[in-house]
Amino acid sequence: MRYRRLGTSGLQVSELSLGSWLTFGKQIGDPTAEKLMKVAYDGGINFFDNAEIYARGESERVMGRILKKTKWRRDSYIVSSKAYFGTDSKLPTQIGLHRKHLVEACNDALKRFQLDYLDLYFCHRPDKNTPIEETVWTMHQLIMSGKVLYWGTSEWSAQEIMEAHMVAKQHHLIGPVMEQPQYNMFHRDKVEV
Repeated sequence: MRYRRLGTSGLQVSELSLGSWLTFGKQIGDPTAEKLMKVAYDGGINFFDNAEIYARGESERVMGRILKKTKWRRDSYIVSSKAYFGTDSKLPTQIGLHRKHLVEACNDALKRFQLDYLDLYFCHRPDKNTPIEETVWTMHQLIMSGKVLYWGTSEWSAQEIMEAHMVAKQHHLIGPVMEQPQYNMFHRDKVEV
């Protein structure tokens, strides 16, 4: 497996990752998910991608159970989650990138994964209803509290990413280090920059 630096960080991630968007907790059972994760890990994949919205949080629970069962060293793999959509309810306090939702979504993801910290935490979509300053500050605080190591964006425009970097620089905060566009064998119209 080949590895590369994650965005502007020094973290080395496998060029391939195993995501659980359409599978874990929804279309396949735990035994199949475990086999997939073991094959991926044994093949050198160290990045396992997830999100609060995937199977309404069940995908993170499945992955967490598997990680606990395999007893892989915590420093040998990378786990990500994403926040924005919530898990089920669409109450205004349970979706978006405002401080309340980001903090509670992070805490909930940690419980579902049965982990002490997330390696990567993505803002799953831009939030026009929350000031970018609030989002950047909250992500900085999650890093400073030890709950998150790196944060990034998913499906943000170049302009939105630039604004986040400007806010972080202006206020001496930790900015995003990665962007995750939807890009795979079936969706190739967006290109990683």
